[in-house]
Formats: sequence, structure tokens, C-alpha cells
Amino acid sequence: MTKIRLKVIPLGGLSEIGKNMMVMEYEDDIIVIDAGLMFPEESMLGIDLVIPDISYLLEKKRKIKGIIITHGHEDHIGALPYLLPQLNVPVYSTRLTQGLISVKLKERKALAGAELKVVPPGGQVTLGKFRVEFFPVCHSIPDSVGLIIHTPAGIVVHSGDFKLDHTPVDGKPTDLSRLAQLGAQEVLLLLSDSTYAELPGYTPSEKLVGEALDHIMADAPGRVIVTTFASLISRIQQVIDTAAKHQRRVFVVGRSMSDTTRMALELGYLKDPDKVLGRLDELHGLPRNRIAFVTTGSQGEPTSALVRIANRDHRQLHILRGDTVVLSASAIPGNESLINRTVDSLFKQGAQVLYDKVAPVHVHGHGGQEELKLLLNLVKPKFFMPIHGEYRHLSIHAGLAESVGIPRDSTFVLEDGDVLELNPQSAKVTGKISAGNVYVDGLSVGDIGSVVLRNRRMLSRDGMVVVIIAVNQQTGKLIGRPDIVSRGFVDTRESKDMLEESRDLVVRTLDRSGKRPTEWDFISTKVRDTLNKFYYEQTRRRPMILPFMVKV
Repeated sequence: MTKIRLKVIPLGGLSEIGKNMMVMEYEDDIIVIDAGLMFPEESMLGIDLVIPDISYLLEKKRKIKGIIITHGHEDHIGALPYLLPQLNVPVYSTRLTQGLISVKLKERKALAGAELKVVPPGGQVTLGKFRVEFFPVCHSIPDSVGLIIHTPAGIVVHSGDFKLDHTPVDGKPTDLSRLAQLGAQEVLLLLSDSTYAELPGYTPSEKLVGEALDHIMADAPGRVIVTTFASLISRIQQVIDTAAKHQRRVFVVGRSMSDTTRMALELGYLKDPDKVLGRLDELHGLPRNRIAFVTTGSQGEPTSALVRIANRDHRQLHILRGDTVVLSASAIPGNESLINRTVDSLFKQGAQVLYDKVAPVHVHGHGGQEELKLLLNLVKPKFFMPIHGEYRHLSIHAGLAESVGIPRDSTFVLEDGDVLELNPQSAKVTGKISAGNVYVDGLSVGDIGSVVLRNRRMLSRDGMVVVIIAVNQQTGKLIGRPDIVSRGFVDTRESKDMLEESRDLVVRTLDRSGKRPTEWDFISTKVRDTLNKFYYEQTRRRPMILPFMVKV
């Protein structure tokens, strides 16, 4: 029995949806799988994005042999522009994924010096002690892969994001025969996607969406506006195909959608044989029932094309009565209210809006319970670790594994930072490393800590009070009464008496603190404590109190 064990450490993607990142370590070799971002929760005020904490990787930088990306969605590639400059290691992915990564890196001006290497589905690459084979899986973006990782401890299978669609748009289903071959060989560990582990049955085929779009474009009296994720290339293909059938021209709106479409056309992942794609300046004079648009904004993002159109804020496009808007995407948890607001606004302007609750205009890219069980049965792993999902998804997936005969004590439901160590005979959780959130706020990455967020929550809830204290430069004595200015705390007119009283309180507090000039730190803490107590007694609220000293 070997003393050296294989370590598997999730740095993101467990107990949350997004920022997927998995580390595998054997002796002096480390490989990283995926580097995603997560959209902020409502409590993360002012934060743009959340990315994984890579302090563990920075400590072991020289051991990292490469980052492997399973597919081109934001929750798998979005952190690369922020992490690559720090790690500076090669990135391995399929061709379309590489195209999407370079679009991302270009946006953040991080492309220079990045080493992006292409591995085709079915291809393999050796990184130190790891031999990694890419196998095709079906997901909501072409060129998605799962990974078969040959390690000295045994074979590890990483499913990537997957579903079992037998009639996908891009014609490449999940390679079940390769998985069945592995099942006959003994697989040490399976890491499998849990995003839709709650849903019974199977995920419907993309074909359904094609049929729905066909009916919509045939029957719509006016223009059709389809909104989806910029990376959902198979959906853009369906719009192009259906528009060609119904003699409509297709116009792409929104910068990220245009960049992705252009790149996918160049690489041959999007095909436009009938030349239906047009430029917005060709719109003039076309009858409305000959027009279709593809835009971003399916999540209600404030800067996206659809939201600007809904808010009558778009330069070239406005909703016309009789337009049909199709939201072809499911809501990322937390975005529901933004999306609902956008849908309401579109209805108010006279558009007919179709979304997944009222029409089959979207199918998601993740397997339901029957697909997850099928994968477990095919691979027959010795140990199992559900990945990609909130804790309830992982737990339900663990239950599915038990139902197909994988013993409960061979299944590991982990959280970010847990260290799982395996050898051919055994597996156990041996420790925990730090794996928190790193916040991206404007241009700063990781400078925003929990204290700043707590202050922002406090300001947003109870406002602030600024106390301006004038003191004599020579004697350090107080001059006159302090000024008190409040913002977002109380209505200054109505609460004039309370604010006046708090000015007197500050004077009394400072007079009592002795004859000699005192340290400013002592004064500011004393003022803060006194006013905190007073305002809480009066209003049951705790504004942020900021004392300022002016020397005169």
C-alpha cells in the first residue's frame, strides 16, 4: 500500500452555484480543473463578481502543471482574467472554449502572455504524473468535455457539466460508450455535476426548443427578439436556422453577444449558409415580420441590451407594439426579481413575452435524476463525490448514488476547502484549507473584505452621522458646539431636537474628559460610543458615526 495519496481539494463550486474550481495534487504535481466566477448575492453590496480564493495555489505555484477547462461558461472560465496573471500557467481546453477564454482575457486586457493550448474532444495531455483525457459531453454549449484523469492512485472521472441529450443541436451527444469502457476497468473516484439533482426524470432535448421557436417565428405578427446567454451558441444556431426557414433576417445586439457570434462563426461552430445574419444598419425598410434579433439580458443585467431596450434606453432599438420577446434561459438563483421587472416592463410596452413558465423556450444543460443515476451505473466508481451545486443538491445526489448501490461511506459530500485524500484502497477527509470568497469590485480584486461589506450593509440600513469637532490648535480645547450632519439616518427637519440634543451630549462628554488636551483616538472613540448609545435609545437604529476634528 502506497504512502503517497492523491489529494482532491475543491476551491469553489461546492455549497454554491458558480465559481467552480477543483485542485488535484499528487507528490510534486498539481492540476487545476476550471476557474469560474459567481455572481454576488444581494447582501454583497456593490460587489461585481466573486472568484475563488487561490492562496493555497499561490503557495505551491511551482508545482502547478496547468489549468484544464471543461467548457466555456462564465462559472468555469470567468476567474481566469484575474487568476492567470498571478499563476502564469498554461490553460488546456477545446477549441471553442479557447476562443471564449481569449474573448474574456481580451476584455480585461489580460491576453498578453497567456498560454492557451487546444486539446480536441477525445484527445489527451500529460501533465506531470497526470494523464488527462477529454471525452465529449452534451451541455448547453458546444465543445463541452468531461475528464478522465489517469493518476498513480487510480482513474478519476470528472463529468464536467453534462446532460444526456440524444438529439442535440450541434450533433455531439455525451460519449456513453467511453464511460462504459471505464466502468469495466475500475474507476477510483467519480466527480459528478449536481446542479439539477433535485429534478426527477430526464432533461428534455434541445429539439423541443427548436420546435417552439419554429412556431413562434411562423406565427409572430411582428419582430421576434430572442434573448439568451452570449455563450449559448446552440440557441443562436437554432434562431439562425428557424429565421432562414421563415425568411427573417437575424440581427445580433449587445457587445458580448456580437463578440461571441463573430468568434463562433470564424471557428465554424456557428453556421449561416443562407446568409441571414445582418448588420443593424440594414434594418431600414425591412417589414417587421421579416426581422429577428438575438440579444443578451436573459438575467435582467442592468447594462445588457434587453434591459436597456426594456428601459427605453437603447440607441438603436425600441419595443414596438406587436413585438414578441422570447427569454430563452432559466434564471440564475438570485436574479428572479431583476428578470420579473424586465418582463413587466416589456409587457407594459405592448410586447408579447414568452419565458420558460409559459412556453417550452428553454431547456437547461444539466442532467436530471435519471441521467445522474445512469452515469453512476455506467462508471461504477469505488468512491463518489458530488460536485457543482448547493449543499442540498450534493446531499440529494449522494442519496441517488446510494439508491444505485454505492455505499454511503464511499460517498463524500464536501465543502470548499475540504481535503479528500485517496489511495487505491481507501479515501478520507484529512483536513481543511482556507477557501473563501475573493470579491471583485470595480478595478480592485480581493481588497474588499468582510468589514467593508459589513460597513456597506450598515450604511444601507441605518445611514451615517458625521460629527465635526473644532478644537483650538494651541490648547486642544473645544471651540463652540460640534456640527452634526446626517445622511440616510433620520429626516433632519423632523428630528432637529434629537440632533440638537446629541450636539449638547458631545460637548458634555468632551468637557468631562479632563483639562489637558487628549489624544484624538480617545476622543473619537468616546464620541462614537456615547452617540451610538444615545441614537439607539432614541431610534432603535445604529447609524455609522464618523467623528472629524478640525484644528483652528
